Amino acid sequence: MTRRIITHSFFYIALLFIACKKDSASSSNNTVQMMDVAYGTDPAMTMDVYLPAERSTTATSGLVIIHGGSWVNGDKADMNAYLAELRNRLPSYAIFNINYRLATISGFNLWPTAINDVNAAINFIQTKSAEYKFNGSKLGLIGASAGAHLALLSGYQNNTGNRVKAIIDLFGPTDMLDLYNRPADANTTLFLNLFLQGTPSTNSTLYRSASPLYSVSASVPPTIIFHGGLDNTVHIRQSDSLNNRLTNAGVKKQYIVYPTEAHGWIGTNLLDTYNKMTAFITENVK
Repeated sequence: MTRRIITHSFFYIALLFIACKKDSASSSNNTVQMMDVAYGTDPAMTMDVYLPAERSTTATSGLVIIHGGSWVNGDKADMNAYLAELRNRLPSYAIFNINYRLATISGFNLWPTAINDVNAAINFIQTKSAEYKFNGSKLGLIGASAGAHLALLSGYQNNTGNRVKAIIDLFGPTDMLDLYNRPADANTTLFLNLFLQGTPSTNSTLYRSASPLYSVSASVPPTIIFHGGLDNTVHIRQSDSLNNRLTNAGVKKQYIVYPTEAHGWIGTNLLDTYNKMTAFITENVK
């Protein structure tokens, strides 16, 4: 899913790449920045790693950022605005900004490639906890649009050892059956038919397993949901449904709706999002 939240890059990104070569990943006294770290064999399976100074394998929590783009577009660089804000607000957290393989109209990287990659990235991050000197059992997942869908699905279905402590869902799809049956436009239906290799009638099991909504239980991580009331890309009923399921399951959650916003926002509401997101992370990912 596409979005309108600020996505500008840092003008100094090249300098970070140069600086990371001077850092030592074994030192906990210095910040470490490593760009395009491979977590798999495909060139698209990379992440940017930002480790704080004075970190430790007990006290330092981690945040994983997942970009959107309808599962066919997007790049981790799209989340640089979030990254900058989080690094400024939460300087003691290790942060991982990940890429994953994107689906193509010609039929490559169809579902479940994207979620398999996200799970592989999180597994890789956890295995690096001793080397990177952070606590791999204290993770928060942050996703926007399609990235929020992947964050929810990974946190709800693949939370090995309760390592995911919270999920930040920015206007993500939660029910693929509803997305197909009540699409924003005809292209959505055509794409889902390809992406999920059929329709809800011919492949209902896959549609349900690809929907975070149907994996909600009392044991899923605390979740904070943000959505615009005028979103015509991912309709707000997707978040309404998730909020209701979480309420019924007794899951700790927050649901923030900006009635006049669409699929993403800027200005005062974006500042409010950052404030509430930061408070939720601080409270739950520790």
